[in-house]
Amino acid sequence: MTFEFVIEFLIDALKTGLLLVAPMLLFGLIAGLLMSIFQAVTSIQEMSLIFIPKILAVVTALIIFLPWMVRFMIDFTQNLILNIPNFVH
Repeated sequence: MTFEFVIEFLIDALKTGLLLVAPMLLFGLIAGLLMSIFQAVTSIQEMSLIFIPKILAVVTALIIFLPWMVRFMIDFTQNLILNIPNFVH
């Protein structure tokens, strides 16, 4: 196992992790932004008001993107298993 192989594997694992959480983070960000605009327009300054829409947005993103996420994780795992012979060099 060479140093370059380890670095490449770690970069691939980080990319995979970031791609898996990106849809939920994006939906949460958009929900938070919309709720912040709503609070600014209506002068409602209740901090707990923002949590329910964010939770619902993240759960919605998870439901929408779950098949893609599972397929992406399966592909990553298959690639990892297929590269096991490269680990021993």
